[in-house]
Amino acid sequence: MAYGNALAVLADPTRRKVLERLRAGPRPVNVLAAGLPVSRPAVSQHLRSLKQAGLVEERSEGTRRIYSLRREGLMELRDWLDTFWDGALAAFRREAEKTDGAAE
Repeated sequence: MAYGNALAVLADPTRRKVLERLRAGPRPVNVLAAGLPVSRPAVSQHLRSLKQAGLVEERSEGTRRIYSLRREGLMELRDWLDTFWDGALAAFRREAEKTDGAAE
C-alpha cells in the first residue's frame, strides 16, 4: 500500500507545491524554497517526507542536494488512482450494453 503513504504526504499543501515545482525538472532546495511561505529548512523537511513516500529522489552535486521526481513512485500512485477510473469505465460499459440491448 505504497499509495497510502503518498496520499498522506500529499495532504500537506506545501509538499504539493514542492512536488509541482519539481515538474519543471531537478532543483536544489534553495530554488524549491524560493517564494514559499516556509523556511528553507522546513522545505528540506518536506522533501524528506516526499522522499520517504517514494515520490522524490535526491543526488549530490558537490555540497548541494538536487531533488527530482521519482517516476516509479508517481506511477504507483497513478496506478492506484486508475483503478477508480477503470471501475467507472467498466460500469459505464455494462450500462451502455444494457441500454443498447434494450433498444433492439
